Amino acid sequence: MKTEKLNYELPNELIAQQPLPVRTDSRLLVLNRDNGNILDSSFSMLGKFLSPGDCLVLNDTKVLPARFFTQRASGAKLEGLFLEELPGNVWNVYLKGLRKVKSGEKIILCGRETCDSYQAQMLEKSEEGKCTLKVLSSESVHTILDRIGFPPLPPYIKRDDNTETAQADRQRYQTVYAQKAGAVAAPTAGLHFTNTFIEQLYKEGIKFAKVTLHVGAGTFKPITTENLEDHQIHEERFSVDGKNAELINEAKKAGGRIIPVGTTSMRVLETIASSSQIEPVDGLTKLFITPGCKFKICDALITNFHLPKSSLLALAAAFAGLENILNAYNHAVVQRYRFYSYGDAMLIY
Repeated sequence: MKTEKLNYELPNELIAQQPLPVRTDSRLLVLNRDNGNILDSSFSMLGKFLSPGDCLVLNDTKVLPARFFTQRASGAKLEGLFLEELPGNVWNVYLKGLRKVKSGEKIILCGRETCDSYQAQMLEKSEEGKCTLKVLSSESVHTILDRIGFPPLPPYIKRDDNTETAQADRQRYQTVYAQKAGAVAAPTAGLHFTNTFIEQLYKEGIKFAKVTLHVGAGTFKPITTENLEDHQIHEERFSVDGKNAELINEAKKAGGRIIPVGTTSMRVLETIASSSQIEPVDGLTKLFITPGCKFKICDALITNFHLPKSSLLALAAAFAGLENILNAYNHAVVQRYRFYSYGDAMLIY
């Protein structure tokens, strides 16, 4: 399939730069994938489209404050993104302006208020902006990031190093059910839920299960190959425990729909599903869900609106049908929906 088929026109002003004051006030586009019918609704009305016994599958990963700033001896300030920790207090990171930094050079990891927090030494760097830093501290990576880090908002949301704005983003660029730290991007479909709304749905007979997928920076990587099949999909770590696997399997056996909240939850479920059942497992997934995929366990999907020519849009097109998803996106543009991470939601069933 040609990657260009996943393209669409989006006015910049529809890219949400701030979350709505109330999470559940987001709009909800409801798409019937059998006939392509579209209904405009509100996320607070989600229960209207669910039935008792349906199981919403949440991704309980917790976003790290992975965006940080460094300063060279010259005073030049660089922006970084933590990717993963390697043995020996070594960090794998992206660093903007990396070209000028020499191997072996010492830099400062700046705190949110002052640039005198931690020293680090450049070990290796690549042309793609990735590098490894030896952090000269005995403190844990979580302690350091909690002190120096900012929310790792995607590049289409414009932010500087304002600490007040960062504090608000730390609360809103995180699901209310986040538990297991490890993501450098949020599972954004879950941002529309509040604890009160979850309790309301539970009382209406909706079941909830949790999986974990630590969303990586590769989730924002655009597809640049001419053919979709030639794209090298990013790898992400996931886990599903026995309790939640049993919840999902029981709901499926009882005739309830399995509805992942977000493409990340869907990616986990379709990675491990076999004959409409799943087993508890920890692992890595490189599953690339593209049009033509046969879904094994997922019956509906709650998701946000995704970037053109992205692996996430490919997944949505695989589930809804390419023509249906593009019609829905064009409808959303005309109706002035808010797009991307802080934007509105879709229910595809």
